[in-house]
Parts: sequence; C-alpha cells; structure tokens
Amino acid sequence: MSADPKALLTDLLKTALKSVAPDHADTPVLLERPKQASHGDFATNLALQLAKPLKRNPRELAAMLLAELPASKLVAKAEVAGAGFINFALAADAKTAIVAGVLARGADFGRGAAKGVKVLVEFVSANPTGPLHVGHGRGAAYGASLSDVLAFAGFDVTREYYVNDAGRQMDILALSTWLRYLALFGIEVAFPPNAYQGDYVTEMGRDMRDAHQDRFARVTAGQVLAGTPGLPPAERNDDEARQQREEHLDALIANAKRLLGDDYAWVHGFALNEQLGDGRDDLGEFGVRFDKWFSEQSLFDTGLVERAVKQLEKQGHIYVQDGAKWFRSSAFGDEKDRVVQRENGLYTYFASDIAYHLNKYERGFDRIIDIWGADHHGYIPRVKGAIAALGLPPEKLEVALVQFAVLYRNGQKTSMSTRSGEFVTLRELRQEVGNDACRFFYVLRKSDQHLDFDLDLAKSQSNENPVYYVQYAHARVCSVLNQWGGEASELAGADLGLLQHERELALCARLAAFPELVQNAAADHAPHQVAFYLKDLAADFHGWYNAERMLVEDEALKLARLALAGAVRQVLASGLALLGVSAPESM
Repeated sequence: MSADPKALLTDLLKTALKSVAPDHADTPVLLERPKQASHGDFATNLALQLAKPLKRNPRELAAMLLAELPASKLVAKAEVAGAGFINFALAADAKTAIVAGVLARGADFGRGAAKGVKVLVEFVSANPTGPLHVGHGRGAAYGASLSDVLAFAGFDVTREYYVNDAGRQMDILALSTWLRYLALFGIEVAFPPNAYQGDYVTEMGRDMRDAHQDRFARVTAGQVLAGTPGLPPAERNDDEARQQREEHLDALIANAKRLLGDDYAWVHGFALNEQLGDGRDDLGEFGVRFDKWFSEQSLFDTGLVERAVKQLEKQGHIYVQDGAKWFRSSAFGDEKDRVVQRENGLYTYFASDIAYHLNKYERGFDRIIDIWGADHHGYIPRVKGAIAALGLPPEKLEVALVQFAVLYRNGQKTSMSTRSGEFVTLRELRQEVGNDACRFFYVLRKSDQHLDFDLDLAKSQSNENPVYYVQYAHARVCSVLNQWGGEASELAGADLGLLQHERELALCARLAAFPELVQNAAADHAPHQVAFYLKDLAADFHGWYNAERMLVEDEALKLARLALAGAVRQVLASGLALLGVSAPESM
C-alpha cells in the first residue's frame, strides 16, 4: 500500500466496502479535506453514495462501514457525522511524517509524475502595436502561472505567443509611425484620431529619421492625402462619422503602400520589430517566458489559411454571398455566420484564426488551452464550430477567459486605450510596485472575475499585503535557521514525534495538502488556488512562530521544530515559484 495517508485511507474504506456491499465494491471512494479542522483530516460521503442503491439509511451504512474498517495505526479517530459522512482524524505520527517527506524531496515535493500529456498554452498574444498595458499584465501573469502549475503537475507544457504580424492593425501602426516621421521633415498631415497616438509612435518616427534620414520622406503632404475622404468634425461620434474616419485611415494606408513601394515593407517591419522587441523585453523582465513566438503571417506564407478555407468548402460549410465567402458558424452554435474571405479576395482575421487552430491540432497536442480576454467570450462558439467543421475534436480546445484588471491609484480608476495612448503600461506598474506584487496580485482572483488592483496595498509592508505576508513567512524561517547555524542534513534525523502542539499538527496537515492542491489547481486552470494556499500556510506558520519558540534548549525538540520550519520554507518557496514570485531570505 502507498505511504500516502489519503491512499491508505482509501484502501481501508475499499476493504470495508467489500464487506458491507460486495455488489457495489467498485463504487468510487472519494475523500476530501474538510474546511473546518474540527471535522477531522479527511471525510467521505461513501455511505451517502450507497444509500439509494442499497435502500438503507446513510448513517446506518456509515456505521456499518466503520465497523468493518480494518484496524490501522493511521487513524486516531473515525466517526459518523451529519447526514452520513464519515470523518477521520489521523494519528499524530501520520501527520508529522510529511515533514521528512518534504525535506527528502526538496523542490520536487508536490511535483506530479510525468503524464505524457502534451499541452499547448497560448497567452498574451497582444497585437504588437504598442507597449503592453496593465490589462495584458493580468493575462501574462495568469498564463505563466497556469503553465508552471501544469508543468509542476506533470504535464508536458509548451508556452506560446501568437504574433499578430499580419492585417490592418499593423498597417495602422506602420502608417502612424510614418506620419510622425514625416512631420519631422515638415511634411504636415493631420494625424488621424483613430491612428496610434502614444509617445512611443513619435519615438519610432525619430528612430527612423536617425537611421535613414529622409529616405522615406520624399513625398508631399498632398500626395499622402490624395484621394482620401474628408474627416468629420471631431465632436461627431455617430456610426457614420466613425465609418468615415476608418475609410480615411484605409485610404492613407493605401497611399503609404503606393508611395513607399518596396520601402513600405521596411517601415512595417521596423514598427513591428520595435514593438515586439519591447514586449519581449517587458515580459522577460516580468518573469514570463515563451517557448515559441508563432507568426500569423506564416499562416499565409505557408498557404495554411487558404488550405483551411478550402477544407471547410470541401466539407460543405462555406457559401458565397455578395462575392464574399461565409462560414456557416450558426450551424455550430454561433449567433450568425461569419465571413472568412472578403469580396476583394482578402482573408479575414477569423480565417487566419481557423488556420492557426488547425496548425495547433496538426502539431499533435493532447490539450490546447487558449487564454483570451473576457471580451472575446462570444468568439468561442465560432472557433470551436470551425474546429468541428474541420473534422477535429473541439473538446480538445479549452478556453480560459481573463477579466480586465482595474488599476486604482490614489482612489482613482485609470482608463486604458492603446489607440489613444492613454494607458498605464505594464512596465510602469512593475516599476511602481515591483514584479513580485504584480505577479501575486494578478492571480489573487479567479481569472474570469474582475480584479481591482490596489496600488497602495501592493506597496505596503504590512500583514494586509498578501505577498508581503507570505514572503515574510519565508524570510522568518530563513532567519531562524541562520540563527541556529546548523547543517540541513541534521534535520533529516529529527524526532518528529515531538511535534505534538496543535499548531504544529495543523501545519503538518497544511503541508500534506500541497501535492493535491497542485493537481486541483492544474485541473481547474486556477493558479489563484496556489495563492490562497500560500496565504493559509503563511498564517499557520506566523501563528505558530508567535506562540512557540523554535530555538529551545531541548536539542531534540529544537531539531524537530526546525525540521518543520524547514519544510514550511520549502513549500512556501515552491508555491511562490509557481506564481513567479521570489522567496526572499531576509526582509
């Protein structure tokens, strides 16, 4: 039998089940850790599961199961509770044994066995049209932590960033940069209100001038504006006015391509590389890494977009209307059909997205996890519909939604918009509160819940600041171990039977829950569970630290307590690492 208390209890209950209900011996035995310590260390609803098929009172069944439960030193107490639950309290030595297990496995404690399951996690994937803002930061922190939790749980994880380097948004950025560049040579063209406004665009214009002088400025304002429809008054913001502004912008882009000729590709590539490089650096400094940066343009270059659409046509899921090709996504649960190829022959973003997902499937992943902003919720049915229409299993695709993070500074909410340039960048946030606070605060809520990011709290050095509270617990253990000055190997032989205080046993139970917590967080796509666990573990440790001395005169008791503290330090460090947060040795 396994040395794991939960597995041992499961085996004991299975033995009792064979005696009480041999015809139902295959009934799954579910053991959970009760939320209230007074309910013991584990509880099962096995009797409640059996009550209906056996037509027996669940409390009577629970008593019968207990009567047939083999004797074990593992169990200190077992009793029937509530409507028919069975609560188990473990013997003290069964609880304290976890300390030796943590110290022996070190950083591998809680790590799941390799599952041989390949998982692709695609996250952030922000258009490289400007600096990453605090909204992108939440998706980055969530995706990175989820990937690390999945990997720690035993999955083979690939982290991917989908680079939107094709399409209209990049053309708008290239145009915006070129117009700012032209202005430096006195070629004044009214800057479109729907172009990219930020200072970073002006800086790219200056960099172009410094590197190439007037190479791209041998035009007149009249040539740039030739044939462009007029702009409506700024105060107008109705649908017609917005449409006119977009048409004006498209005409400017067409003129830029015509006037620059082959040089347009250089301007486009320059703007892309500048912003993509900035994003890479920003994410790298944030502790967020990717195994692959996947180019959208490559889908066109390899012909995959065309192949995906033709495959849908072959399956009868495409029809032509007004010269455009439409995918029958309404047949797969979408609210309406979607254009995949416009009447001018250009493919839509949705078409490239279909091709991208076809590529993901063709790469042989067992699970595909997309992390999207919550405003893309309506996109799920059409993408899954396209996957099903291609003859692929849509259930392999899992979509996790991330709500916006709302930043509060001095009680004021800050709005963000990449086009207008009025946004708080992720880099600015990191510089203000630090990487650790950013990473921890971003995963303090379920990803699909709104997050209010309190800057004042994130910067405070108090117990109310959760990341400070957890890191301080780790630093406290390091301080005590440094004061002791012994070798870690001495703790391996500590007499853990001396750990009898209620707080010590509670800490052991908390440590024992870590491996299961990792598996649950991975299954639920919920790294916030790790953050909650760390807060609870830190609270248990601080309570024990304040109530009991560790460096006592009794050598055996001192080593036992230091061993427990060392195990706490290890699990705190492992949990913080899963969230991309440092574990300082002093504070």
